[in-house]
Amino acid sequence: MPRQRRATRRRNDTGGRVTHLLLLCCAGTAAARTGAFAAPGDLLDASGRARAAALRLPGPAPDRVFASPVAAARETADLMGLGTVAETRLADIGHGAWTGRLFTEVHLADPDAFARWLAAPEAGTPGGETFATLAGRVGAWLGEQAAAGGTVLGVTHPMVLRAALHAAIGLAPAVAMRIDLPPLGLVRLSFNRGWRLQSLTPA
Repeated sequence: MPRQRRATRRRNDTGGRVTHLLLLCCAGTAAARTGAFAAPGDLLDASGRARAAALRLPGPAPDRVFASPVAAARETADLMGLGTVAETRLADIGHGAWTGRLFTEVHLADPDAFARWLAAPEAGTPGGETFATLAGRVGAWLGEQAAAGGTVLGVTHPMVLRAALHAAIGLAPAVAMRIDLPPLGLVRLSFNRGWRLQSLTPA
């Protein structure tokens, strides 16, 4: 097939545009550093604020920027000088009855339930969201971005990045849970007839 025809076919397979997606973990919070289940109102700590303000992502400016409505993600985006659209599907996984509580506190109060969660965190916390539910909403958002094309940035949370890897490239939930995603860690995905993982880098 001539080169021009091959290029035309590639463009047509994705509706004319390839999608480049960057998913950025929010900067660090005091809750994360002390070992607590995140709460929607958790703010960045001093180190997290400084690192977010200094961060500059490589490459061209994204065409669309979304942020989780959770405080830490919004604050990260604001400190980076990004104008964002709030996207509820990028919100952190819900922790139910354990929201805001220290791991040590939960372990002392209900060691059996805590042990079950450690063994299978994808099952979720009591009254919280399961990984499958999280992956469903994240996957729906990924589908919209794949159809729209262009370069997209989402400022969100480690569990959302794990869910995106599951939804996009089929990474098993148990394997996704074993990926350490530090504050300001970055996942790059691209879509051209299917999602591909381009890179996974620490801050």
